[in-house]
Amino acid sequence: MVKTLGRIEWYLKEAVPLFILGTIILFGLHQSRMLILLERVTTPLIVYFLGLPAKVTEAFIIGFLRRDYGAAGLFIMAKEGELDPHQILVSLVTITLFIPCIAQFFMMVKERGLRKSLWISAVIFPFAFGVGGVLNFILKWIGI
Repeated sequence: MVKTLGRIEWYLKEAVPLFILGTIILFGLHQSRMLILLERVTTPLIVYFLGLPAKVTEAFIIGFLRRDYGAAGLFIMAKEGELDPHQILVSLVTITLFIPCIAQFFMMVKERGLRKSLWISAVIFPFAFGVGGVLNFILKWIGI
């Protein structure tokens, strides 16, 4: 019981403020219309390289800011028939491989420092999108 209470206390002190900060950043990006700009910049990568609908761009961006919102966006798109099985697999592999969310990024900064966290991100994001793109091309090549 003591250990559980200790973990709850840590979570409330360490993780919750980072989730709140991520939500505030998402709100600020939305209000300043920066989300729209980010979507326009990243849409070619999503559409042409990953073979996904442009609407997935929003799910990926929001997924970085709040992972649960990104996954929910992909689920709704799949449920509404906007993603075929090929696209569902590519989108899920890609979103799974990149850094879970901005709160996790802030935790990495706290534990590893800003410089190392930026380096990790600089490797992880291209890796995630690279694997997603290669998977897209392989699935197209084998006819799935």
